Amino acid sequence: MGSAIKETYSEQYVTYTLELDGKFYIVEHVPARVCLETGEQYFAPETVEKIQKIIWGQRKPVKVIETPVYEFGLAATGS
Repeated sequence: MGSAIKETYSEQYVTYTLELDGKFYIVEHVPARVCLETGEQYFAPETVEKIQKIIWGQRKPVKVIETPVYEFGLAATGS
């Protein structure tokens, strides 16, 4: 018999990010089950539905941030 992999999860609040139509959306303090081995995040269906309502409902954000964007391919050449 092979060894069984034991996955351990923790209930945490995480930051959810989404790129949609060239815009980035960030939703903070989202409840998730997080795998302590891999860091993978799992969201309840109700949570995903609420995230969709927040973003697609065009709710006014609590803040807007500016962030730089880099091209990975150009990083190797130093350009």
